[in-house]
Amino acid sequence: MAENTTETPPPTEPAPECILELSDVVHQKARLAIMVALDEAGFADFSYLKGALSMTDGNLGRHLEVLAKGGLVDIEKSFQSRRPRTQVRLTEAGKRELSREMTVLALFVQRYQQGSA
Repeated sequence: MAENTTETPPPTEPAPECILELSDVVHQKARLAIMVALDEAGFADFSYLKGALSMTDGNLGRHLEVLAKGGLVDIEKSFQSRRPRTQVRLTEAGKRELSREMTVLALFVQRYQQGSA
């Protein structure tokens, strides 16, 4: 019977495939910040997100488009006293993706801390 010679990496070393678990859509720092802000608030106005995250209209708008295209946020446009109003909220898929992303990041932090001890 052949002996298994494949070594399992020690728990302090991240598995090479672990980084591949990060979502290309969510992991970008501005989009991750938007999703965390929405998770905390439940929903937010465009102007609130713009100020809270120190983003320009164009930059925030583009990141919201990417998140909406990925089905991670819902964008509702309306008028209030003849002024345009944009509200954004995480979809259920967005909540799941954010949770998944945070789990992978927590794993990285844990492995880093174990390796630094």
